[in-house]
Amino acid sequence: MHPALLLLKKIPRGKVVSYGELAKTCNTSPRAIGMVMKCNKEPNKYKCYKVVASDGSLGGYSGKNGTEGKIRLLKKDGIEIRNGKIDKKYFYKIS
Repeated sequence: MHPALLLLKKIPRGKVVSYGELAKTCNTSPRAIGMVMKCNKEPNKYKCYKVVASDGSLGGYSGKNGTEGKIRLLKKDGIEIRNGKIDKKYFYKIS
């Protein structure tokens, strides 16, 4: 189990984390974190939809319904998306 998946459990409802923040905490690269999220076999347990780009853009999502599914889950969490981006006020700082 990659530590980044375990860190997802710390992200409170209504918050997201960037690939870069997870990468810094796990001492790896944002691209490697993207691969970990892509290979997440338990997206209901490890909520990888909460991981976004550092500029607030959504990034990818390999879960159900792709990016549209990610948007739906983020909105259900209370996160507003404007012009395809998430405001920094929703970002959670792990480190």
